[in-house]
Amino acid sequence: MTPTSTAPTKSTKGLRGLLRLAPSPAELAEHEHRARGLANETIIRQATWTRHVRILLANKKGGTGKTPLSILLGGVIAAIKGGSVAIWEVSDDPGALNFRAEGNPTLGLGELVRDVDTITSAGQLAGYGVPQTSFATVFGTVGPRAALAGEDVVKVSDKIGEFYGIEVMDSGNVPTSPAFQGAVSVADILVIPVMNSGDSVLQAIEVLEELRNGNDHAKALAANAIAVRLKDGRPESPAVAEEVARLLHDAGVTQLHDVPYDAHIAERGQLTVGKLTPATRDALAAAAAGVVRSLQTIVSTKR
Repeated sequence: MTPTSTAPTKSTKGLRGLLRLAPSPAELAEHEHRARGLANETIIRQATWTRHVRILLANKKGGTGKTPLSILLGGVIAAIKGGSVAIWEVSDDPGALNFRAEGNPTLGLGELVRDVDTITSAGQLAGYGVPQTSFATVFGTVGPRAALAGEDVVKVSDKIGEFYGIEVMDSGNVPTSPAFQGAVSVADILVIPVMNSGDSVLQAIEVLEELRNGNDHAKALAANAIAVRLKDGRPESPAVAEEVARLLHDAGVTQLHDVPYDAHIAERGQLTVGKLTPATRDALAAAAAGVVRSLQTIVSTKR
């Protein structure tokens, strides 16, 4: 059912409501917005798979919002589904995931890599992460650690998958690194954060090109990639925004979701889904619903 299929025939607001007149265009638009939001949440909440699924966020360009989007996209999914989402770092060197997530854990990814073969229960695994108010769990780096190897990424991903239904993987800026290649080998779908800038989109396209030169699995990730465009408050040119969308479309990206500027994200501190503006949360839910819809198709073809 489309959001407009149940549009009211009579207004329920103000004088128009008292007079039983037809809804105003603004009221119809508000109704459609609510219906679309409910549809997105229903898609996310009711999505199921016969195994856990893995979402990889990647862009060679730093500062495009990989870490914030990992926390917030995973957090919105967890908030709607009621948990079972793990967000973790697959960058070769320590990144900012632990800093941007809520909480101050004493153990993290370095210790998880060290102990992964000894973990046999959800309770044990929980000791290496930090719960978020969104009901997601974040596994970041809390101190110095060795560079992640591809095998480390695969082993940790498999262990997380024993206890969580969805993984969101926050990658670094080096697609040729062993950690990134390990993440690619297990990922089910690729999400590319971009800004309205030429360097962010061109380096995103370079990631797609490198994947298309890989094996069949890497090519499939590129073919089904989804882009999410964030705004950080800097002045933007409509012409540049249009060009970014065109370049992504020409590169084969069929979904581009826009997330508006949000002061809470721009603060560059710990991120809490509940502190986002309604418009930002709605935009993230729309992006998450797009990811979930694609995952249901992608994963079903692999059963």
